[in-house]
Amino acid sequence: MVRSATIKRDTLETKINLTLNLDEQTTSEIDTGIGYLDHMLTLFAKHGRFGLQVNVKGDLNVDSHHTTEDIGIALGDAFTQALGDKVSIERYGAQFVPMDETLTRAVVDLSGRAYLVFIAELSAPTLGTFETEVVEDFWQGFSDQAKANVHIEVLYGRNTHHKIESMFKAMGRAMRQAVTLNPDIHGVNSTKGVI
Repeated sequence: MVRSATIKRDTLETKINLTLNLDEQTTSEIDTGIGYLDHMLTLFAKHGRFGLQVNVKGDLNVDSHHTTEDIGIALGDAFTQALGDKVSIERYGAQFVPMDETLTRAVVDLSGRAYLVFIAELSAPTLGTFETEVVEDFWQGFSDQAKANVHIEVLYGRNTHHKIESMFKAMGRAMRQAVTLNPDIHGVNSTKGVI
């Protein structure tokens, strides 16, 4: 059984079509209208070994906030739907990823309980047309809809591009680890019997 989901999210601010495949790393097709965000989502998919297609029409004449946050929401929702009952998944993922002078730690628990800890000093306010303060909003939306406990911490670094890039790579790798099926796990990986 292929674990995948397609999300269509239409609001007055954004129109999103997103397809996620957990088990087949198809070519990523990403068009958010924000070049830097396209790059980050491509890295997330590549390092997570996910199939990911994202097409977005957003109110970029306002700023990048609505588009970025709503993509995080849609991506988190796609993970929730693709994972279904979460039987036999590892549940936890933890990765350290360097990017030149930067090192980021990402830790996830697909516990069914949303919580985000985001520790990162992003000194450059924009990268191209992308407002860097919305990176936290992306991960908040993701955590809420994936019903995941997410901890992202930039341990050190100087370059804002590198900091955000290492986050997306680390989260892709941590999510890959967490969604991996383990035949030694019978039912769900919790003494509660549900996650």
